[in-house]
Amino acid sequence: MSQVFLCGYYGYGNTGDEALLATLLEQLPPHVAPVVLSGNARATADRYGVAACDRRQWQKVLRTLQQSQAFIWGGGSLIQDVTSWRSPLYYLGLMTLAQRFGCRTIAWAQGIGPLRSPLYRWWTRKLLRRCLAVTVRDSGSAALLRQWGIPHQQGADPVWLMSARPGLPPKAKAPIAVCLRPHRHLTSDRWQRLKMALRRWQEEMGVPLLLLPFQLQQDLPLAEELYGALLPDQTQLISCEDPREMKGILAATAGAIAMRLHALIMAASVGCRCFALSYDPKVRYLMADTGMAGVELEALPPDPTALIHQWQHTFCAPVPDYQGYLQSAGVHRAVLNLL
Repeated sequence: MSQVFLCGYYGYGNTGDEALLATLLEQLPPHVAPVVLSGNARATADRYGVAACDRRQWQKVLRTLQQSQAFIWGGGSLIQDVTSWRSPLYYLGLMTLAQRFGCRTIAWAQGIGPLRSPLYRWWTRKLLRRCLAVTVRDSGSAALLRQWGIPHQQGADPVWLMSARPGLPPKAKAPIAVCLRPHRHLTSDRWQRLKMALRRWQEEMGVPLLLLPFQLQQDLPLAEELYGALLPDQTQLISCEDPREMKGILAATAGAIAMRLHALIMAASVGCRCFALSYDPKVRYLMADTGMAGVELEALPPDPTALIHQWQHTFCAPVPDYQGYLQSAGVHRAVLNLL
């Protein structure tokens, strides 16, 4: 057995990042033994039945790196400096150490950028050129790597292929899932418009809504406030931290209105109609690549009625055929066989 160090934003209760980890673990070849870098090593080990390493214990991280034969940047937007300059420093530093220790390195299912810092752009190019394989999950990242001259493969996000566990029992009328997160583009005014539109949609059309916070620490207060503004007999709030269970819950819905990228991907992968509220380039890329319905948060219609009309059109339309994206996501599984 060869040891593989899995590096990502794991163990922080973000269902999207946990979904990437769950998918990566499902797709690893049977001859490798994973060790997961985690913000909560005990919870990660208990949930997935694997070895885990606390990302804050640097001596243990370095020892684990030295004992590993391979290192994987495990999916997501790890290399971007828009939300924090510290985050790429951490991940680029680990990849640098892994390569110096002689690990085979893979950048797996990455969303590269935005990178404003010239230093980070130079450093990222240098590391990617030394990787055994590089795969990206969106057209924007692929265009950037073509510009840099980095060999790579592009495929749909691997979470399209993550397994699901049984979710909600069937109901007479399946709900629409709503997955929102705090963000500077979700201003107080836009938040009020969204709440008003969802409440009026329930009153006028009798639409049941299921509120699904994807990162409890961030999203739950927003979901609880929204729950208090909606019709209680037509609204449900569920907290779930296992990504496979979350996908099973979404499979029992009629569709999803979501800001969270992986809420949209999970819902689409189980045949749901989706409406994206885009706050980030990664959501914009998903909309562009798949033709998914949605709106930029910064361009949210001022009249709630306009939003309701868009939702009605989306959720009454035929279910899109996403089979091609399920097949495309196999690109990321294939490169793991190089291990």
